[in-house]
Amino acid sequence: MKKVILVTGASRGIGNNIARKLAQKNIVIANYNKSKSEAEKLKEDLNKENINIDIIKADVSNRVEVREMVEQILEKYGRIDVLINNAGISQYKLFTEITDDEWDNIMNINLNSNFIVTQEVVKNMIANKNGLIINISSIWGLTGAAMEVAYSTSKAGIIGLTKSLAKELGPSNIRVNAIAPGIIDTSMNNKFSEKEINAIKEEIPLERIGNPVEVTKCIEWLLEDNYTTGQVISINGGWNI
Repeated sequence: MKKVILVTGASRGIGNNIARKLAQKNIVIANYNKSKSEAEKLKEDLNKENINIDIIKADVSNRVEVREMVEQILEKYGRIDVLINNAGISQYKLFTEITDDEWDNIMNINLNSNFIVTQEVVKNMIANKNGLIINISSIWGLTGAAMEVAYSTSKAGIIGLTKSLAKELGPSNIRVNAIAPGIIDTSMNNKFSEKEINAIKEEIPLERIGNPVEVTKCIEWLLEDNYTTGQVISINGGWNI
């Protein structure tokens, strides 16, 4: 039976690749907020391959919009088997220059959204005594990064949420894991110059940055596995071992 999978922030980057791949064998709902054209292109591309995917707009940091999104999914499919909390934004700025609004915005989109979406979705999973939650964190959630304090803090919070939820939801047969990618080839890293990217590559044992496909492959494995929970899986080419 096909799994019903909700992917947040699925219009671009890692989320887009996750949605494209998983839709080949599952029922995927691709969430987006501002990137309507990218979401529509995702749907059009898959339709050309005779693959269906649902796209749904919702600000995942807004409780009302999230609740409406989840209700729509449950009304159509009756369940949500897998939640992939991928939505996120980054910021590259001196700590002393971060404004209150900027800090709150990153926390709302990167961390609070995980709380809100998971809380709304997990009720159905608990009722079904089955579920899988995958939270997309970052290498900076593990090690921290200069000039990315707000981002690093939000991603570290995701790791704490993951481990705590895994313990709480395990008795309901719900597995909760996090993936902490290193630097991945997406538009989020456009802030780095070619020189800076090459310098990063020199620090990585595999001497290259990652590809969204490599994150998706890990998610595909987690979909098949039945005994892994509370783990933070680092996909980073050996960077910062």
